[in-house]
Amino acid sequence: MGIRGAIPINFEDVFPMGCYMVGEVEQVKDFGASTAGKPVYARDKNTGEFVWQVTVIDCDPDARDKTVKVKVSSPVQPVPPAPLQGLPFIPVEFDGMTVTPWVNSERQAYSFRASAMRAPRAGASAAKPVVSGKDAA
Repeated sequence: MGIRGAIPINFEDVFPMGCYMVGEVEQVKDFGASTAGKPVYARDKNTGEFVWQVTVIDCDPDARDKTVKVKVSSPVQPVPPAPLQGLPFIPVEFDGMTVTPWVNSERQAYSFRASAMRAPRAGASAAKPVVSGKDAA
């Protein structure tokens, strides 16, 4: 098979209706190398950069998984975009996304990675929440 490793994918293919960041950007621990008294943080095996995790809510009402974790490789902690007034969560987009499918004991799952996190581009659906049925028309 010609596909090895992570598969490049566009943000719009993963989150066609956008996504919102919930919680904080968290540094991922390397549980195999960490000890009780000394945490060791994970590094991307291709770039050597630290790995950070961002939990997002998928805006697609038909999404199978409403919350998704996206890992971002970066030498420093990614800074989320500024919150938008009137929104409970921060709309975000990811650049340089890849997906790695895998199977757990119950079903197929996906691991998402990105090279950067940023504010949505102008006109992105996550930046334009629907507040009433009239707005959706």
